[in-house]
Amino acid sequence: MGFELMPHSSGEAWGPLADEQLIERAARTGPVAMMWQSGQGLVVPRTYRRYADFDAACERFGREGWPVSVRLSGGGIVPQGPGILNLSLAWQAEGKPLDGSDEAYLLLCRILADAIRPFGIDSHPAPVAGSFCDGRFNLAIGAAARVRKVAGTAQLWRRVPGATADGQTVQVVMAHALVLAQVDVAAVTARANLFESLLGSGKQYLPERAASLSDLCDPDAGDDFMSRLQVSIAREIAQASPAR
Repeated sequence: MGFELMPHSSGEAWGPLADEQLIERAARTGPVAMMWQSGQGLVVPRTYRRYADFDAACERFGREGWPVSVRLSGGGIVPQGPGILNLSLAWQAEGKPLDGSDEAYLLLCRILADAIRPFGIDSHPAPVAGSFCDGRFNLAIGAAARVRKVAGTAQLWRRVPGATADGQTVQVVMAHALVLAQVDVAAVTARANLFESLLGSGKQYLPERAASLSDLCDPDAGDDFMSRLQVSIAREIAQASPAR
Protein backbone atom coordinates (compact mmCIF):
# COMPACT_ATOMS: atom_id res chain seq x y z
CA MET A 1 0.00 0.00 0.00
CA GLY A 2 1.36 3.43 -1.00
CA PHE A 3 0.94 6.78 0.68
CA GLU A 4 -2.24 8.83 0.57
CA LEU A 5 -1.26 12.47 0.05
CA MET A 6 -3.62 14.65 2.05
CA PRO A 7 -5.21 17.35 -0.13
CA HIS A 8 -4.28 20.93 0.60
CA SER A 9 -5.60 24.02 -1.15
CA SER A 10 -3.24 26.94 -1.75
CA GLY A 11 -5.34 29.22 0.44
CA GLU A 12 -5.43 26.85 3.39
CA ALA A 13 -3.12 27.65 6.30
CA TRP A 14 -1.51 24.76 8.17
CA GLY A 15 0.61 25.35 11.24
CA PRO A 16 4.15 24.08 11.81
CA LEU A 17 2.88 21.10 13.82
CA ALA A 18 0.14 20.13 11.35
CA ASP A 19 1.77 16.77 10.63
CA GLU A 20 1.21 15.48 14.17
CA GLN A 21 -2.35 14.66 13.11
CA LEU A 22 -0.88 12.07 10.76
CA ILE A 23 0.00 9.76 13.64
CA GLU A 24 -3.61 8.97 14.50
CA ARG A 25 -4.66 8.84 10.85
CA ALA A 26 -1.90 6.42 9.86
CA ALA A 27 -2.75 4.17 12.81
CA ARG A 28 -6.37 3.89 11.67
CA THR A 29 -6.31 4.15 7.87
CA GLY A 30 -2.80 3.32 6.64
CA PRO A 31 0.17 5.19 5.11
CA VAL A 32 -0.40 8.91 4.69
CA ALA A 33 1.65 11.93 3.60
CA MET A 34 1.38 15.68 4.00
CA MET A 35 3.13 18.53 2.20
CA TRP A 36 2.65 22.13 3.31
CA GLN A 37 4.09 25.53 4.16
CA SER A 38 3.62 27.21 7.51
CA GLY A 39 3.61 30.77 8.73
CA GLN A 40 6.83 32.43 9.85
CA GLY A 41 8.24 31.12 13.13
CA LEU A 42 10.63 28.73 14.83
CA VAL A 43 10.06 25.11 15.86
CA VAL A 44 12.06 23.47 18.63
CA PRO A 45 12.07 20.04 20.31
CA ARG A 46 10.75 19.58 23.84
CA THR A 47 14.30 19.45 25.23
CA TYR A 48 14.59 23.23 24.74
CA ARG A 49 12.20 23.77 27.61
CA ARG A 50 15.04 22.93 29.98
CA TYR A 51 16.63 26.36 29.44
CA ALA A 52 15.78 28.85 32.18
CA ASP A 53 15.26 31.65 29.66
CA PHE A 54 13.11 29.62 27.26
CA ASP A 55 9.80 31.33 28.11
CA ALA A 56 11.33 34.80 27.92
CA ALA A 57 12.93 34.04 24.55
CA CYS A 58 9.62 32.70 23.21
CA GLU A 59 7.79 35.81 24.41
CA ARG A 60 10.26 38.10 22.65
CA PHE A 61 10.13 36.16 19.41
CA GLY A 62 6.34 36.14 19.55
CA ARG A 63 6.27 39.92 19.86
CA GLU A 64 8.57 40.14 16.84
CA GLY A 65 6.28 37.99 14.68
CA TRP A 66 8.28 34.79 15.09
CA PRO A 67 6.14 32.50 17.29
CA VAL A 68 7.92 29.46 18.71
CA SER A 69 6.29 26.01 18.57
CA VAL A 70 7.40 22.89 20.43
CA ARG A 71 7.25 19.65 18.44
CA LEU A 72 7.02 16.03 19.54
CA SER A 73 9.90 14.77 17.40
CA GLY A 74 13.58 15.26 18.23
CA GLY A 75 16.32 17.16 16.47
CA GLY A 76 17.13 20.84 16.94
CA ILE A 77 15.80 24.29 16.14
CA VAL A 78 14.37 24.91 12.65
CA PRO A 79 12.83 27.97 11.00
CA GLN A 80 9.45 27.99 9.29
CA GLY A 81 7.89 30.40 6.83
CA PRO A 82 7.47 31.29 3.16
CA GLY A 83 9.77 29.34 0.88
CA ILE A 84 10.25 26.50 3.39
CA LEU A 85 8.43 23.31 2.43
CA ASN A 86 7.45 20.63 4.93
CA LEU A 87 7.02 16.99 3.98
CA SER A 88 5.87 14.29 6.41
CA LEU A 89 5.18 10.59 5.93
CA ALA A 90 3.47 8.36 8.49
CA TRP A 91 2.83 4.63 8.42
CA GLN A 92 2.43 1.61 10.67
CA ALA A 93 5.68 -0.13 11.55
CA GLU A 94 6.59 -3.13 13.67
CA GLY A 95 9.75 -3.76 15.62
CA LYS A 96 12.05 -1.53 17.64
CA PRO A 97 12.41 2.11 16.51
CA LEU A 98 16.21 1.91 16.59
CA ASP A 99 16.09 -1.01 14.17
CA GLY A 100 13.94 0.85 11.64
CA SER A 101 14.90 4.52 12.00
CA ASP A 102 17.66 4.54 9.39
CA GLU A 103 15.38 2.95 6.79
CA ALA A 104 12.68 5.54 7.51
CA TYR A 105 15.14 8.39 7.04
CA LEU A 106 16.49 6.88 3.83
CA LEU A 107 12.97 6.56 2.39
CA LEU A 108 12.33 10.25 3.03
CA CYS A 109 15.70 11.29 1.58
CA ARG A 110 15.20 9.10 -1.49
CA ILE A 111 11.82 10.67 -2.26
CA LEU A 112 13.27 14.18 -2.02
CA ALA A 113 16.48 13.36 -3.91
CA ASP A 114 14.49 11.86 -6.79
CA ALA A 115 12.14 14.86 -6.77
CA ILE A 116 14.87 17.50 -7.11
CA ARG A 117 17.00 15.63 -9.63
CA PRO A 118 14.91 16.88 -12.61
CA PHE A 119 15.93 20.41 -11.56
CA GLY A 120 19.58 19.53 -12.07
CA ILE A 121 20.33 19.02 -8.37
CA ASP A 122 22.17 15.91 -7.20
CA SER A 123 21.87 15.23 -3.48
CA HIS A 124 22.58 12.60 -0.85
CA PRO A 125 22.06 11.97 2.89
CA ALA A 126 24.89 13.39 4.97
CA PRO A 127 25.71 15.20 8.21
CA VAL A 128 26.49 18.90 7.72
CA ALA A 129 28.44 20.26 10.68
CA GLY A 130 27.52 23.85 11.46
CA SER A 131 24.00 23.70 10.01
CA PHE A 132 20.92 24.13 12.18
CA CYS A 133 19.28 20.86 13.27
CA ASP A 134 22.20 18.83 11.96
CA GLY A 135 21.91 15.04 11.75
CA ARG A 136 23.22 12.02 9.87
CA PHE A 137 20.31 12.16 7.45
CA ASN A 138 20.23 15.72 6.21
CA LEU A 139 19.69 15.87 2.47
CA ALA A 140 22.83 17.58 1.23
CA ILE A 141 24.71 18.65 -1.86
CA GLY A 142 28.47 18.61 -2.36
CA ALA A 143 31.04 16.80 -0.25
CA ALA A 144 33.74 17.34 2.35
CA ALA A 145 34.31 21.04 3.05
CA ARG A 146 31.78 22.03 0.36
CA VAL A 147 28.85 20.01 1.68
CA ARG A 148 25.66 22.03 2.24
CA LYS A 149 22.29 21.10 3.63
CA VAL A 150 19.11 21.55 1.57
CA ALA A 151 16.73 19.65 3.87
CA GLY A 152 16.72 18.52 7.47
CA THR A 153 14.95 15.44 8.78
CA ALA A 154 13.45 14.20 12.03
CA GLN A 155 11.20 11.33 13.04
CA LEU A 156 8.88 10.16 15.79
CA TRP A 157 7.70 6.69 16.77
CA ARG A 158 4.45 6.48 18.70
CA ARG A 159 2.15 3.68 19.90
CA VAL A 160 -1.56 4.41 19.35
CA PRO A 161 -3.87 2.40 21.65
CA GLY A 162 -7.19 1.14 20.31
CA ALA A 163 -6.42 1.96 16.70
CA THR A 164 -7.79 -1.23 15.15
CA ALA A 165 -11.38 -2.42 14.94
CA ASP A 166 -10.73 -4.91 17.73
CA GLY A 167 -9.01 -2.32 19.92
CA GLN A 168 -5.39 -3.30 19.43
CA THR A 169 -2.42 -0.94 19.78
CA VAL A 170 -0.62 0.08 16.59
CA GLN A 171 2.89 1.52 16.30
CA VAL A 172 3.34 4.43 13.87
CA VAL A 173 6.49 6.09 12.57
CA MET A 174 6.32 9.66 11.30
CA ALA A 175 9.27 10.92 9.26
CA HIS A 176 9.51 14.65 8.59
CA ALA A 177 11.63 16.78 6.27
CA LEU A 178 12.03 20.54 6.27
CA VAL A 179 13.05 21.58 2.76
CA LEU A 180 14.89 24.85 2.09
CA ALA A 181 13.09 25.40 -1.18
CA GLN A 182 13.08 29.12 -1.94
CA VAL A 183 14.28 30.93 1.15
CA ASP A 184 16.88 33.43 2.38
CA VAL A 185 19.13 30.99 4.22
CA ALA A 186 21.24 33.70 5.85
CA ALA A 187 18.16 35.44 7.27
CA VAL A 188 16.55 32.34 8.80
CA THR A 189 19.89 31.15 10.17
CA ALA A 190 20.31 34.52 11.87
CA ARG A 191 16.95 34.11 13.61
CA ALA A 192 17.92 30.64 14.83
CA ASN A 193 21.22 32.01 16.11
CA LEU A 194 19.49 34.83 17.97
CA PHE A 195 17.15 32.41 19.72
CA GLU A 196 20.04 30.18 20.76
CA SER A 197 21.87 33.25 22.05
CA LEU A 198 18.88 34.30 24.16
CA LEU A 199 18.78 30.80 25.65
CA GLY A 200 22.49 30.84 26.40
CA SER A 201 22.81 27.43 24.76
CA GLY A 202 26.21 28.13 23.25
CA LYS A 203 24.99 26.91 19.85
CA GLN A 204 25.53 28.95 16.71
CA TYR A 205 24.98 27.99 13.07
CA LEU A 206 26.75 28.91 9.83
CA PRO A 207 24.59 30.13 6.93
CA GLU A 208 27.15 28.87 4.43
CA ARG A 209 26.42 25.31 5.57
CA ALA A 210 22.95 25.39 4.03
CA ALA A 211 21.53 26.27 0.62
CA SER A 212 18.17 27.10 -0.95
CA LEU A 213 17.15 24.77 -3.77
CA SER A 214 15.97 27.68 -5.92
CA ASP A 215 19.55 29.00 -5.96
CA LEU A 216 20.88 25.66 -7.17
CA CYS A 217 18.49 24.64 -9.91
CA ASP A 218 18.80 25.22 -13.63
CA PRO A 219 18.33 28.89 -14.62
CA ASP A 220 15.18 28.05 -16.61
CA ALA A 221 13.34 26.79 -13.49
CA GLY A 222 11.18 29.90 -13.67
CA ASP A 223 9.13 31.85 -11.17
CA ASP A 224 6.88 28.85 -10.51
CA PHE A 225 9.71 26.86 -8.91
CA MET A 226 7.83 26.17 -5.67
CA SER A 227 4.74 24.79 -7.39
CA ARG A 228 6.84 22.69 -9.77
CA LEU A 229 8.82 21.32 -6.84
CA GLN A 230 5.63 20.29 -5.03
CA VAL A 231 4.36 18.53 -8.15
CA SER A 232 7.64 16.65 -8.44
CA ILE A 233 7.58 15.60 -4.78
CA ALA A 234 3.94 14.50 -5.05
CA ARG A 235 4.89 12.34 -8.05
CA GLU A 236 7.60 10.58 -6.04
CA ILE A 237 5.29 10.09 -3.05
CA ALA A 238 2.77 8.36 -5.33
CA GLN A 239 5.47 5.87 -6.38
CA ALA A 240 6.90 5.22 -2.90
CA SER A 241 6.09 2.41 -0.52
CA PRO A 242 6.49 2.57 3.28
CA ALA A 243 9.65 1.20 4.82
CA ARG A 244 9.04 -1.86 7.00
